[in-house]
Amino acid sequence: MPRTVKDILEHADEPAARFEDYEPKPDDERDPVAFRRLCEAVSARADAERTIAAAVEGARTSGYSWAFIGKLLGTSGEAARQRHGHKLDAESSST
Repeated sequence: MPRTVKDILEHADEPAARFEDYEPKPDDERDPVAFRRLCEAVSARADAERTIAAAVEGARTSGYSWAFIGKLLGTSGEAARQRHGHKLDAESSST
């Protein structure tokens, strides 16, 4: 149920006091370098996934089988097709 403005104002001091009284503990601190490295790794993985997807599309266009592609990706041909084939299948059926 929505709160009224009066309810909000009556309880506004409680969260404000908690915020103002907060003192960080040493255990609350996190290493920003670790965070940055994780962000960079996630970004690199996304770039690699896009590169692989483009390479798979090129390989399929050039006539390579899903079995061959899957072997290079370290998986089965069926798994490679399931992961990368949906876009290719949609494009080929719309032309």
